[in-house]
Amino acid sequence: MLIADWKRTRFLGMTTADVQTFGESSPGEHGELVTELVRAGCADHRPKEHSDIGVGSWLRGVHLLIRATGFGGALRLLSLAAPGYIRADPAPAEEVLRLKRAVQSHSRRSWLVNGDCKSEAVTAFVLLRRRGLKATLHVGVREHPFAMHAWTTSAGLSIPDADPRGHAFTPVLSIDCGGQ
Repeated sequence: MLIADWKRTRFLGMTTADVQTFGESSPGEHGELVTELVRAGCADHRPKEHSDIGVGSWLRGVHLLIRATGFGGALRLLSLAAPGYIRADPAPAEEVLRLKRAVQSHSRRSWLVNGDCKSEAVTAFVLLRRRGLKATLHVGVREHPFAMHAWTTSAGLSIPDADPRGHAFTPVLSIDCGGQ
């Protein structure tokens, strides 16, 4: 296998054994390979931020997935959409806050999503994990009046709010590390 670095007009070779090892390796080993590619100048150090338009597309897609497969079915697919690799540096609060504002504004403006906490939480979880940031998806309940709520936490922030309208929810399910 050959990896081409078109910026510097050079090629980096990988043997078939290296490719097989990469395919069978853990997320930590994937991170080491990405670090080496960054050092060699073949990959950008920071991935590009998601545009607000991209957030809206993800939000609507996740909402349709939840409608088609159910919330449990969507949770089972998280490991495919949200990789297990986590960057070493902590999630910047500004980046998480920007994503929170984008998700909530798109959710409120969309007649399809219309402020659905499940869609907002899963979208935020997937986008944060795809950026390599630590995120945890929570599903909680409260007894009286009975209600369920979903939210994602990262950098001390919750998307959407963990206690909407002042009602506290007890987490009954927490998912991190690529849907595990």
